[in-house]
Amino acid sequence: MRPVKVVVAGANGYGRHHLQNVRRLAAAGRAELAGVCDIRPPAGLDVPVSADLAALVGETGAEVAVVATPIHTHAPLAAAALRAGAHVLLEKPPAPSVGEFETISAAVAETGLSCQVGFQSLGSDAIAAAREVLGEPVRAIGVAGAWTRPLAYYTRSAWAGRRRLDGVDVMDGALTNPFAHAVASALAVAGADTVDSVGGIELELYRANAIESDDTSSARLRLADGTVIAITVSLCSGRRTEPYLHLHGETRSARLFYTLDEIEAGGVRTGFARTDLLGNLIAHIRDGADLLVPLARTGGFTRLLDAIRRAPEPRPVGGRYVRAEPSRLVLPGIEGLAVRAAEDLATLSELGFPGSLGSVARPWPETVLRVGAREVASYVQRGDLQAADAPRPHLHPVRTLGGTVVTETRPDDHVHHLGAGVAISDVDGANFWGGSTYVPGEGPKILPNHGRQRRRTLRPIDGGHAESLDWVGPDGTVLAAEERTLTARPVAGAWALDFAFTLAGRTGKPLVLRSSACKGRAGAGYGGFFWRAPKDSAGLAVFTAEASGEEAVHGSVTPWLALTSDAWSLLFVQTTGLDPWFVRVAEYPGVGPALAWDEPLAVPDRVDRAITVVVADGRLAPGRARDLAAEAGTAAMREENPGTFRAG
Repeated sequence: MRPVKVVVAGANGYGRHHLQNVRRLAAAGRAELAGVCDIRPPAGLDVPVSADLAALVGETGAEVAVVATPIHTHAPLAAAALRAGAHVLLEKPPAPSVGEFETISAAVAETGLSCQVGFQSLGSDAIAAAREVLGEPVRAIGVAGAWTRPLAYYTRSAWAGRRRLDGVDVMDGALTNPFAHAVASALAVAGADTVDSVGGIELELYRANAIESDDTSSARLRLADGTVIAITVSLCSGRRTEPYLHLHGETRSARLFYTLDEIEAGGVRTGFARTDLLGNLIAHIRDGADLLVPLARTGGFTRLLDAIRRAPEPRPVGGRYVRAEPSRLVLPGIEGLAVRAAEDLATLSELGFPGSLGSVARPWPETVLRVGAREVASYVQRGDLQAADAPRPHLHPVRTLGGTVVTETRPDDHVHHLGAGVAISDVDGANFWGGSTYVPGEGPKILPNHGRQRRRTLRPIDGGHAESLDWVGPDGTVLAAEERTLTARPVAGAWALDFAFTLAGRTGKPLVLRSSACKGRAGAGYGGFFWRAPKDSAGLAVFTAEASGEEAVHGSVTPWLALTSDAWSLLFVQTTGLDPWFVRVAEYPGVGPALAWDEPLAVPDRVDRAITVVVADGRLAPGRARDLAAEAGTAAMREENPGTFRAG
């Protein structure tokens, strides 16, 4: 297939994601980055740059224009690109009013070209599955969303947090921008695609921040067919959660986590594939594939946005309900209120907001590990990660029984380090570690070669969870399949995580695993189970039964290793397999057995590994560590794989 020439309008902010995606498609031979349109283009571009999108389309012969500019510029730029001869991928929301939506629609009709709207969640197979998962009609949908945004979020641009700018509609509010995917996903599940699909709209718009738009809101829609959609969202949560749709039937219910493409029903989570919308637009142009999110399909969303545009200004939340933190404002308890609103199909005022903040004890639906009644770890799959992070499920935060956090995620020094989990720098040429790829003779380089671990199922087992995963390469090929278990149990005043995984190839040939050390980067043998600990921990030290200190234990082959600090200790015990330890302490604290230390590991069938991690308060002395290693390893050996554990 001849690559499709693509220009990107808006190369900063979320536009950087589009540039990365075009390069990924270019590496697969499907696209070519032909130019960039921006008034402040980033440095280092090797393609034509212009502030005039229509002229750039004409100059480059682009067949597709990606428009990722501020909301109030969408309609004029999309129309200009269409009339210049390019199909358009238009970032969400498509327009800040019904009138401007109709302007784009008229350009589509006039030119006969396509406009795909960047509601990426609507490319998920989970949307269609959600309509059928209950085995009965979906009579109502509750939407719960709770994210945290720093004060700087509202100063990132002149239009941030604004309803209007210089007399022009902007509509940068919680419902219309950050949670636009939540609204669009609910409307898509309900089949409310067109403007006239929506009957009545009730709105409650609030703001805790000093902005024009809403940062905390409820909307209740009554569709023409009688379906009710109740949405409650906030950008003033104390933490990030994964938003979801609560699907209500007559007798059953389920949850769709739209950022993750996962449906939870009967306690089991099932993952679904997602089609990239630019890739779909290219397939539409070259092969006649149906568009997944044509402009006309976003009419219902635009109807809600227009109602918000015409609504009164958001009501300020009284200061006594707001907790001011150094970098953000928090509404304590807003997460539980959003959960209740989604369950009861209620609005915030019906639940007594803001006076009911902090009084609702309904927990956010999350996957956790417990020792007795104590929650010791969250097992998360984040929906906000980019391709370069090599998205994957991971444990964070992990806590000691005393409550001290012993994992770190997305630290400034390595933003692709994600708590504790499985990550490999090279699986058949794809980067499942995140960040740069080591290229012999050139050093580390950011390449469009990142994979992701996509969940097939997650189900509860005694003491924890069992998971099935696909390791998906950058072109969508499933390179490997993984079976994983993770359980928690008490052990001698602490607790132990038992983590086991089996990885098998799915391409019909042996799976080849490599580390950067295999390519010539000395000492960089990382890859496999990996634990990133908090960098600011005082008194960091590392030792095994035979040696102590980073230099002495890095690369050693011994059954157990302890990473300790003044406040906590982590004792790692290999219970299936025995690999060299990858260890960092001085640069950052991180530990993991290395599957391919300095030579590639070819896996003709499958590779099995298991590790037990004892999580303890305080600093473990070497003798105590040795005793715990024997105790924890023997217990794991008894359950998992007798005969593989050797005490140090």
